[in-house]
Amino acid sequence: MRLRLTALLPLLVLLAGCTNTGPSVTDLARWETRAAATTITRDDWGIPHITGMTDADAVFGMIYAQAEDDFNRVEMNYLTALGRRAEAEGEKALWQDLRMRLFIDPDSLQALYGRSPAWLRTLMDAWADGLNYYLHIHPETRPKVLTRFEPWMALAFTEGSIGGDIESISLAGLERFHTDSATATTVASWQPYELKEPSGSNGFAIAPANSATGHALLLINPHTSFFFREELQMTSEEGLNAYGAVTWGQFFVYQGFNDRAGWMHTSSGADAIDEYAETVTRTATGWTYRYGSEERAVLVDTVTIQMRTDGGLQPRRFPVYRTHHGPIVRTEGDRWIAVRLMHDPITALTQSYTRTKARSIAEFRKTMDLHTNSSNNTVYADADGHIAYFHANFVPKRDARFDWRKPVDGSDPATEWGALHTVDESPLVIDPPTGWIQNTNNWPYSAAGRFSPRQRDFPAYMDWYGENPRGIHALEVLQARRGFTLQTFIDAAYDPHLTAFDPLLPALFSAYDRLGGAAPERARFREVIDTLRRWDRRSNTNSVATTVAVLFGEALWTASRTDPEAEGMDLLAFMTTKSQSAMRLAALDSAVTRLERDFGTWRTPWGEINRFQRLTGDIVQPFNDSGPSLPVGFTSSRWGSLAAFGARTWPGTKKLYGTLGNSFVAVVEFGDTLRARAVTAGGLNSVLGSKHFNDQAMRYTTGDLREVYFHPWQLDGHTERRYRPGER
Repeated sequence: MRLRLTALLPLLVLLAGCTNTGPSVTDLARWETRAAATTITRDDWGIPHITGMTDADAVFGMIYAQAEDDFNRVEMNYLTALGRRAEAEGEKALWQDLRMRLFIDPDSLQALYGRSPAWLRTLMDAWADGLNYYLHIHPETRPKVLTRFEPWMALAFTEGSIGGDIESISLAGLERFHTDSATATTVASWQPYELKEPSGSNGFAIAPANSATGHALLLINPHTSFFFREELQMTSEEGLNAYGAVTWGQFFVYQGFNDRAGWMHTSSGADAIDEYAETVTRTATGWTYRYGSEERAVLVDTVTIQMRTDGGLQPRRFPVYRTHHGPIVRTEGDRWIAVRLMHDPITALTQSYTRTKARSIAEFRKTMDLHTNSSNNTVYADADGHIAYFHANFVPKRDARFDWRKPVDGSDPATEWGALHTVDESPLVIDPPTGWIQNTNNWPYSAAGRFSPRQRDFPAYMDWYGENPRGIHALEVLQARRGFTLQTFIDAAYDPHLTAFDPLLPALFSAYDRLGGAAPERARFREVIDTLRRWDRRSNTNSVATTVAVLFGEALWTASRTDPEAEGMDLLAFMTTKSQSAMRLAALDSAVTRLERDFGTWRTPWGEINRFQRLTGDIVQPFNDSGPSLPVGFTSSRWGSLAAFGARTWPGTKKLYGTLGNSFVAVVEFGDTLRARAVTAGGLNSVLGSKHFNDQAMRYTTGDLREVYFHPWQLDGHTERRYRPGER
């Protein structure tokens, strides 16, 4: 237990006059006041339930609890968001930092903080205080860079994904622009496709008429890198009561629920970012770019990145060029490419926080009118029985004559953005007769079956994703059942059907059946093909067919993507209908050869090679075939697996180890008494040796969700520790 500040004030006043190190007396007094109004209760899974007198008290406590569990990720997220990773990591982070600094400027953020509404500044103040108090109480924690957090820093990171839309900007293109001559560039040559795990999430909502209890249900299933978010609850006497997944370092629940409503964000295919090809000319006084009949001056300023070296921090200065469309990020031919995207930190942070307090569909809809949820669709459910699908709500109106997937002509005024599409002008579903809603990062045009928005009613730029195998699977499991319970809802979320193989395997069988009787592949693959023919296309740890199918699919996916005909096409359709028989059989041969080489036989059950492992608390995990690990029955979402597990080999391994996919999973039943079950990948605490480092691993790998202790009475008998920030 710590000494109370009041007993130390005389000594602190004396010390303040003798040294400039450490926090001021004023800081300590403010921190102690916040701490006295805040309680952290850890349940028997280590999950923090924070209560405060005010919202600001709750923010103070929840960020303090996050720092206890993983300060490293908190700091690294803000080094990323502020464009300061090179101060910790050196040159390898230089271009990532520059990309962020094209949009994130500390002076601008400080000015925005000063213009923020008083209530929001109070929350940002409490956020910074909570982190600084943690560092004061825990001197053994050594930050890489950020030894003090300032309130304005919270405006650098206002949504749930690090970097957000900014991450779509090519680092290679940015580097070439700043290392080649200013006007000359070479378009990157086409490179073979590298298999990459699809990112995104699943959200399902069930209407009361379709549930066994007559209450609405919500599935919250983000697919992110593991250990990307904290699970917690934050409540206050000002009406805050939010539970769910919080991206490390943020002070709002990103995907979760309160006692009356819940929200699940899925990555959207809506066009929220565009590239403009600028026609530039170098003059005696600088650069100009063409716009209509004008020649406008290119704006130039300097960004300085501090970079760690063996000799200490060294500044790297870059000239940054901008048109009215945005910063220049690369070249294409002889034209410069500018990027335009949403950047409205005050409004974005306001929307992210206020939706956590929305207790009805009308209140939630009001937060959508802020139009800063740029990269996410939202699946919604509430205790009044409403379910809804909201499309990403930062979609500017554009001239449909242009292909907005490519850079448009920046000199043509017709390419300017218009006003934003309203919620009603975007795909929207509220209380459909189907009794269910789904989104799996797929298009909105299957969100509610035949009661979905119609594609023909919307411009093409409203969605670039199209359908995906998970969307087809979601329709299958939601249409097949009525009267959902929490358990059958979980069963649907973990249904093992791999829908992508429904068309892929018959195409393979056809290629095999066309082989002549004397073809050596005929005998080599006979048992393999027979095994695949008998397979019900449902994955599990004991399934040999799952192993062969997935490795075959990966090989065919990679080979098909290298064929120029596949460019711009749905890749699965290409693999099914246009890939050649020889390509399919070669992919099967690759899978069988790999299994025989690495595991001695192609008859290797899926669970033997598809593993969950957590050996350290490092952000970039190491993997080792000789270390302890657990079998996982689900697969990459690429194959239609709703429960996603993105796994691959790593240096020195033959087995596949997952790093992203299902991370936080929750199912919620709304009603007078909310019920929920959830699981987090591995464990909540990233400190090796903590009892909560890996205590959920078995539940995670089997889909065995635990009870959520949402109501205070549920914590009775399930409380590990109750304390105030600052107590050790």
